[in-house]
Amino acid sequence: MRTINPIYHHSDQMLSQEMEWILSAKEDPKNFAPLYEKYHEQIFRYVYQRMDDKQTAYDVTSQVFFKAMKNIYKYEYRGVPLASWLYRIAKSELNQAYRDSRAKRTINIDNTQVATFMEVFEEETNAMNKKRLFNALSQLNGLDLQLIELRYFEDRPYKEVGEILNIKENNAKVKTFRALEKLKKLFNKKISL
Repeated sequence: MRTINPIYHHSDQMLSQEMEWILSAKEDPKNFAPLYEKYHEQIFRYVYQRMDDKQTAYDVTSQVFFKAMKNIYKYEYRGVPLASWLYRIAKSELNQAYRDSRAKRTINIDNTQVATFMEVFEEETNAMNKKRLFNALSQLNGLDLQLIELRYFEDRPYKEVGEILNIKENNAKVKTFRALEKLKKLFNKKISL
């Protein structure tokens, strides 16, 4: 019987296969293809959700995989799929893209994600609340916004959030809780929209 880790959606067999691909890619970067095929779409979606231009998102994603392939020899297994390492590279490349182009950070979320997230506030999800939520999100600093996105919009476990942000799991929990508290205060402020 094959067991799937519900947190990472990987079985032991899948992680073992991934480690074989990683070791092969460390020996020769030409062997990086299976890792690229496995994670390209996932990383592209992560990047594109944060960009306002699809072509730029493709460019950033290409840069992520170029850097990953070039630096695969530095990768160390930490009990989580390679995706966490790729997300850290993507986060860095996104930040560089924002600096290079002075691009404005965007938040692409659909109504389903907003409705799910609004349950945290136990309020009715109407147009006014949606505006209040976007206004509150826009006032968060970059780290707090990323913590909220990773945990609530992308439903990532704290361990993976920690891996992506290069912090310990417990620190990810604490920082996410604090970011959520800030967001609640900003959301509940009396503002005119």
